[in-house]
Amino acid sequence: MLSVRAVLAERYRVLVEIGAGLGLRQGEAFGLAVEDIGFDEEVVHIRRQVKMVRTKLCFALPKGRKVRDVPLPSSVAKSLRQHMALFAPVPVTMPWDDPSPPQTSVEAKHRRPRTYNLLVTGRERKAINRNYFNSYVWKPALAEAGVIAPLEESAPDGSRVWEPSREHGYHALRHFYASEQLEAGESVVSLAQWLGHSDPGFTLRKYAHFLPRAGARGSAAIDAVFA
Repeated sequence: MLSVRAVLAERYRVLVEIGAGLGLRQGEAFGLAVEDIGFDEEVVHIRRQVKMVRTKLCFALPKGRKVRDVPLPSSVAKSLRQHMALFAPVPVTMPWDDPSPPQTSVEAKHRRPRTYNLLVTGRERKAINRNYFNSYVWKPALAEAGVIAPLEESAPDGSRVWEPSREHGYHALRHFYASEQLEAGESVVSLAQWLGHSDPGFTLRKYAHFLPRAGARGSAAIDAVFA
């Protein structure tokens, strides 16, 4: 993770802390704005994502249409401040939920453009397109860090393609966040809230293999009483 971060272009490096330190999905990380960061309260408000609809971008509620709050570790807060010192947040205006031209007054009201001061934008100071980021930023960084093979001519038509690397996508940072929280002893219920899962049972099923050895802490507590 840190080796990949080291070879990313500087403007994108903080996305590693956002994914691995806050557990955000990729679209949520792209949609994170400075007004969502509660530095004093040590909390981040996850209120939106950057969503792609028919190749066009728009803002939308997070997956499941659920907003949530996530604890802000001091190390991540420091990285966010350092990033903003180098790259000032950029006001970005896009439609809400659907970029298609509205057909009714209700749709026009719902889809009206909204502006947020995004923490991370592309070189053109626009919201990040996930297809561009994954193909031209993330995968080259994975290759340079030695995580996946370099780009090679491997398609039947001779075009250059990346090897499949789903397990190394940006979502892997979210898995890292979940595993670290469980290893540290945080409850599945709390983790489900931070990840935006509506059912803690889903979180448990997905990440049960990251739980510390069953019974270890309970046994230690009993030993402390009877030792």
